[in-house]
Amino acid sequence: MPWDDLHEPKGSEDRFKGGGGQGGGGPQKPPFEIPQIKVPQFKPAMILWIILLLLVVWILPGTFYFVEPDEEGVVTRFGKFNRTTSPGLHFKFPSPIEHAATPKIRQVQRAEIGFRASEGRPLQRVPAESLMLTGDQNIIDINLVVQYRIMDSVKYLFNVRRPHKLIRDATETVIRGITGSKKIDEALTTGKAEIQVMAKDQIQKLLDKYDSGLQIVALQLQDVHPPEQVEAAFKDVVSAREDKERMINEAQGYRNAIIPEARGQAAKIVREAEGYREQNIKRAQGDANRFLQQYEEYKKAPDITRKRIYLETMEEILPNIKKFVMDNKGSGVLPILPLGENSLGGNK
Repeated sequence: MPWDDLHEPKGSEDRFKGGGGQGGGGPQKPPFEIPQIKVPQFKPAMILWIILLLLVVWILPGTFYFVEPDEEGVVTRFGKFNRTTSPGLHFKFPSPIEHAATPKIRQVQRAEIGFRASEGRPLQRVPAESLMLTGDQNIIDINLVVQYRIMDSVKYLFNVRRPHKLIRDATETVIRGITGSKKIDEALTTGKAEIQVMAKDQIQKLLDKYDSGLQIVALQLQDVHPPEQVEAAFKDVVSAREDKERMINEAQGYRNAIIPEARGQAAKIVREAEGYREQNIKRAQGDANRFLQQYEEYKKAPDITRKRIYLETMEEILPNIKKFVMDNKGSGVLPILPLGENSLGGNK
């Protein structure tokens, strides 16, 4: 069957063969035209330029790299460490010969143990990390934050695959060991600062042992509390302990205030007694010396001294009474006394 029979209805041959002023013996054209595809002819020079353009597009982006101020460039050649570079624009061989990594060595990152905090979302607790056993077989809930940075970029890139997970695992291991050596009372109250210092040192030693190239900047206990199931009972215990400490401190304060005051009063009494003793001793010595002096004068003139002592004694015991001294040689008739205030003997 001719190719045209597939498209023309039967009887079409008679139409083409018949009259109508057309010749009837030649081949017939198909009813549509087949499009022709023109393949461009490439010249050798054009092919060379295309290859050079592809090489430039491949080489230039991988030849230069830039290191930010807070980064350090680490260049590997065929997968092996070659050199480190400082911040700025640098040259390297294109991939796959050399590769450049730029870790941020001055950026401080943080890892959260026992909880996860994200902006705009409520705090998410992770009991598998936070619940720990103390040395006296009690359970405690500890949440802490570890801040760290890259100390050695080469060790960081070649020795650590998942640095954030390494920090969390190392911190959890160290904290569990320290908590297991402490009693729950110590972990809840006075031992927090000691736990922080010990944990930071031990985590750093563990990271140095792994050659991780990481440095612990700070470790802070966010929250240390008993589990929620027994939190109310522990709060009562802590409150009672605080009352006990407060009363002890008040008693010590009262003691510190009373003891110095009592010591001062005792010293004052002792000094007054010593002064009284010295005063009496000096007075007794003065009286004794005066008596001895009077005795010496008495031995020289007993009558005169006796009379003088008598008059002085009378003057001392009767200071506000008028006194008259009379000679016992007078006559039997009562003498007339000079009772006037202006008389010679008026004051005697």
